[in-house]
Amino acid sequence: MNAPAQAEQSDHELLLAHVDGDPDAFAILIRRHRDRLWAVALRTMGNPEDAADGLQDGMIAAYRRAGSFRGDAAVTTWLHRVVVNACLDRLRAMKVRRADPLPEDLEEVGNRGSLATSTTDAADPADLAVVDERRRTVLAALDQLPPDQKAALILVDMEGYPVAEVAAMLDCAVGTVKSRCSRGRARLAVLLDLLRPGSDPGHAGARNPDLGTAVRSADPSRAPPDPG
Repeated sequence: MNAPAQAEQSDHELLLAHVDGDPDAFAILIRRHRDRLWAVALRTMGNPEDAADGLQDGMIAAYRRAGSFRGDAAVTTWLHRVVVNACLDRLRAMKVRRADPLPEDLEEVGNRGSLATSTTDAADPADLAVVDERRRTVLAALDQLPPDQKAALILVDMEGYPVAEVAAMLDCAVGTVKSRCSRGRARLAVLLDLLRPGSDPGHAGARNPDLGTAVRSADPSRAPPDPG
């Protein structure tokens, strides 16, 4: 089948064609969705290098497991599930190898991943500094969450997916996603307050900003790697 005809195929048709041996179908499918997959990997891992590894792990897993796709969810939901699981596996392995304390100098994480976006368009240097400080603070707080809570918050609060679709991506119940989001937001609120300069740990949570706005303000600034 020629390329224009393949480009018109549905996701499911492309996945089936890949399973049937079509050498080009999987690459077309991935190019169709790579921007969103990269955004999720980048936000989950926190920096481009680890995100690229997590995305590659997920793509390899999807390539090999395509025949097991049951069709009980959209192909893009299944792809997100595979990529998120690959990233979570990497995060868990990293946490087993070493447990990072809260950063003493937030400048050290100022250029890591999706929460440290380009602000070159900001006209006022003072505004730019405030935005950068907020993003560094949110990044430091998100990195302290358990992987499952972090993934749920990223998919629901940052990517804007419906809770039911996130449940399908994470292969868990809707109630589990809601619980992870609730616990993650509560923990994030405390961490953001503790990380705020001049905060009083005894009153953590009393002055927290709108968490949804704070988290959503951090968007990926780097393009996904070209799979070639």
